[in-house]
Amino acid sequence: MSKIRKGDQVKVLSGNSRGKVGRVLMVDPDKNKVLVEGVNLVKRHSRPSQRNPKGGIIEKEGPIHMSKVMLYDGKSGQATRVGFHVITNDKGDVVEKVRISKKTGEVV
Repeated sequence: MSKIRKGDQVKVLSGNSRGKVGRVLMVDPDKNKVLVEGVNLVKRHSRPSQRNPKGGIIEKEGPIHMSKVMLYDGKSGQATRVGFHVITNDKGDVVEKVRISKKTGEVV
């Protein structure tokens, strides 16, 4: 179970985009990379195609390393570490494993 998932709000800790907050668009666990909306914008030259009939220079997000982002807690307005909590039933069987915010202790 990954600490950062698609759709999470994250804050960038280092690099040119330090301090920016964005939504995770894609996670690549094999390469430890994430794609964050509006962060690490790169320019790509594209040929005219059916999808983009004009072609030209397109700006899109580039992947950044997972260690450079931290989960953003909207309630406290700060970045927080992620922990895990196992929920069990009366018999002691594991029902589910949930992510929690280390700062507030609430389920993410």
